[in-house]
Amino acid sequence: MKVTTKGQVTIPIEVRERLGIYPGAEVEFTIEGRAAKLTPIRRTTKAAKRLVQRLQGRATLGMTTDEILALTRGEED
Repeated sequence: MKVTTKGQVTIPIEVRERLGIYPGAEVEFTIEGRAAKLTPIRRTTKAAKRLVQRLQGRATLGMTTDEILALTRGEED
């Protein structure tokens, strides 16, 4: 297979199916000696970790945990 002028290649369907790579999936390349290794990124785990890290410590409602839980449970004062 050839590399395009943009550095793109087509991953054969057999490889995509076996690795679970679908349109829009993220992959990671690593170099091992003179070879490149393609690994699918499991979005759910990494994305969830990034989201938690980004949101951690940002709650600014000025409410206690008990008050927030009461709201989510639909409890009245």
